[in-house]
Amino acid sequence: MLVCIFTGFASGLPLYLLLNLIPAWLKTEGLSLKAIGAFALIQFPYTWKFLWAPLLDRFGILPVLGRRRSWMLVTQLGLLASIAWLGRLSPTEQLTLVVALTAVIALCSATLDIALDAFRREILADEELGLGNAIHVNAYRIAGLVPGSLSLILADHLPWSQVFLITAAFMLPGMIMTLMVNEPAAASNRPRTLRDAVVEPFHEFFSRHGVQSALWVLAFIFLYKLGDSLCTALATPFYLDMGYSKTEIGVIAKNAGLWPMVIGGILGGIWMVRLGINRALWLFGVVQIVTILGFVWLAWLGPAPSDAARLVVLATVIAGEAVGAGLGTTAFVAYMARTTHPAYSATQLALFTSLMAVPRTFINASAGWLVEGMGWFNFFLLCFVLAIPGMVLLLKVAPWRAGPEPALGASA
Repeated sequence: MLVCIFTGFASGLPLYLLLNLIPAWLKTEGLSLKAIGAFALIQFPYTWKFLWAPLLDRFGILPVLGRRRSWMLVTQLGLLASIAWLGRLSPTEQLTLVVALTAVIALCSATLDIALDAFRREILADEELGLGNAIHVNAYRIAGLVPGSLSLILADHLPWSQVFLITAAFMLPGMIMTLMVNEPAAASNRPRTLRDAVVEPFHEFFSRHGVQSALWVLAFIFLYKLGDSLCTALATPFYLDMGYSKTEIGVIAKNAGLWPMVIGGILGGIWMVRLGINRALWLFGVVQIVTILGFVWLAWLGPAPSDAARLVVLATVIAGEAVGAGLGTTAFVAYMARTTHPAYSATQLALFTSLMAVPRTFINASAGWLVEGMGWFNFFLLCFVLAIPGMVLLLKVAPWRAGPEPALGASA
């Protein structure tokens, strides 16, 4: 479980650097909002990482460390160097190099996610997946406090070069962990050829489930978080439209959002040990879908000047959504990990997490158009409706009364 803290922190830090710190840096350096918005395209590797995941299943880089740990160390070294170097550049004078380096950070980060997801799947027994993934997911979110809070505070007192150097140094704990842990025993069972690494993960997945059941699983992965993800795509503009100030949103979102999500995720992981992953998907999914109704309620109340009572309403909605998202994500990530075969965990998990990212990346882009056409109240009702198909698919992919899936390691 301690290792899962380090995997989550190492995985989350570079993503939040791209989402929070780099836009702030570019803004203070004088780039236009249009140019800053274009930097969102560098998240492309996170959606397509399954394309090179077979390379990580087939090959290692440093034989002395093993297949998983070698990729973990090399990508973290790349991130450490790239982040530290980035702060020494001038976005106005060296924009091409800044773009190239941020693309390298995104590529290294997505590749590190592939290796860490496979490593975590291989060190956790099936009964440990719920708690282990809960700890990983919450450490991932806490990592966001470094580039999203600490680094921004430091930027008011230090030059950007030192800020990025200090931020890069937070990659060191993950590198130390990589050197201290042992290579998982399952990692030695790798595909014999590159063709096996590319083809066999998909062949094994469809053979194990059957084509029809495998398609149900993929549909479930696509749909389970769809309503919840779409609901929060324009959360901040929605709060502003409801009459809240940016300061009120910032203070309440930080305190009523992050920590309930973290606490909910950890408690969810502990409960999952007793419930099992299937039942957790049902119970946590219900919490996830019900909390969408909080946005419906806030939209029904409509715009009004904020007072103490209205601030309580906002805190309730944000905290409810955070708990629902924390619980739902915890069970969902554990389910995806359980669904993989240990011999092909890197490729199969990369496929699942890439598919999970599609609604966030593409469908959420339609949120503004939907709100303009429907209004906030009907938009959130639509999000509630879109969350239902994923729950219905649980009847197919994770029945309440079904026993746990058999361990797969022996059949590799």
